[in-house]
Amino acid sequence: MNPAAYFWSMLKASLFSTGGMGNLPAIHHDFIQAHAARPEVFGEALVIGQFSPGPNGLWTVAFGYITRGILGGVLAAVAVSIPPFLVILLDKFYAKNRESVAITGFIRGISLGVIGAFAVTLISMLKAAHPGLRAIVTLIAVAAISAQKIVRVPVPALIAASALLGLLFP
Repeated sequence: MNPAAYFWSMLKASLFSTGGMGNLPAIHHDFIQAHAARPEVFGEALVIGQFSPGPNGLWTVAFGYITRGILGGVLAAVAVSIPPFLVILLDKFYAKNRESVAITGFIRGISLGVIGAFAVTLISMLKAAHPGLRAIVTLIAVAAISAQKIVRVPVPALIAASALLGLLFP
């Protein structure tokens, strides 16, 4: 794997993950598929990352060093550092343009997209659950998430309602 593809794989995985070890599946897929790393290298890098001080996401620097030496470590460090700096830039942009109709519409659209993604994930997870409760639980979860985003139902009220439903449907 050439250095540009190496960097892009690390950056892409870091951009589209939630941090820590969230980028592990994407990096594992890309590097195994490209025959750029052996499976046991991931275990070694994760162990080094866990024992090292600092954020969990720095396992990628150990992975980079193991697979490509100093160049790999530097490429990995730069790739996992770019997304947080992008968030800072986006935050500054958002602070200046918070009241813009386009920005508020974009944020509302993203929120609805996230609700849809959660609903799809929930449905796929509930396929193995009790078939009779699956539809009820799905509808309740989608309604609760939608209510929180659209009507601004207080979170304690949602928690209390969920606890009550948990007692009613053990």
